[in-house]
Order: sequence, then structure tokens, then C-alpha cells
Amino acid sequence: MIREGNKHSKKSAGLLMYRFKEGVPQILLVHPGGPYWSNKDDGAWSIPKGLIDSGEDPFSAARREFKEETGIYADGTFIALTPLKQPGGKIIYAWAFKGDCDPATISSNTFPMEWPPRSGVIKEFYEIDRAQWFPIDLAKIKIIKGQRGFIEELERVIQTNDPF
Repeated sequence: MIREGNKHSKKSAGLLMYRFKEGVPQILLVHPGGPYWSNKDDGAWSIPKGLIDSGEDPFSAARREFKEETGIYADGTFIALTPLKQPGGKIIYAWAFKGDCDPATISSNTFPMEWPPRSGVIKEFYEIDRAQWFPIDLAKIKIIKGQRGFIEELERVIQTNDPF
């Protein structure tokens, strides 16, 4: 059980899509856009997720964020994963679902950011610059450390029996 402590703590929600390719489970991860992430790979990928708006249901936020970051409307049977508290205090809620997509067709929303820093120039960057399917072992290497628990929990569920 996660203690939320400060009621003003930031909370995010996202979806973990998985599929089986030739009997091997794969996880869809997304790579954050923007200049800070451009040269990072291992430990930089994420599940599609974002902040929960005030008063918003976490599951609704997860589906909204998945659509905003991938351009895909998530549908199917969802299983709630155990929320994870990040080192900075943010709590992430996640749901897993079986699905499939072509990562080349991912279309992400954008965000404004001053770049270069202190230049006064505002540029638009994609929230997600790419997506890719990874086998579970590689996904554990690629994903941000604080989200690895989602993959590990899904792996345990899949090994027990595919719930979907």
C-alpha cells in the first residue's frame, strides 16, 4: 500500500500495452521527446502516461494520456497494476492490456519549451519521439527504473496465466 502523504503530491496514470509475437511477450514502450532525452536510451523509456487532472479518475486519465501520447484509443480488458511511488514522490497508477499497433504510426501531442535554455526562444517538441516493442527482459533495461515494477508485475501475471 502506498502512502500518499502530502495530498498535493503529483500523480500520473498510464497504460502498459503488451502482445505476444511468436509466443514471446512484448511490451510497448515510448521514448520521451525533447532535447534532454534525445541521446538517452537504456533507462529512459516509459509507459505512455501523464499527470492526472484535478478531480479526474486515474483510469480515465490513463486512457486519455495513452491516446494523447500515441494517437491510439486503448480498448479491451484492463488489469490494474500496483501503483508505484517514484524517487521524487510522484505516484504512478497503471493498467495493463493486450493490444497491438505499428510503432511507426504513433502520433504524439507536443509541448512548448524554452530551447536553448535562457534563450527566450520557445520551441515545440513531441512528448513522445518514438515507440517500440521490446521483449520483457530488454524492456526492463529500457524502462525508467521507477517503472520497472509494472513490467515485473505483468510478467508474473503472464507466467501464472494470460488473464486477457
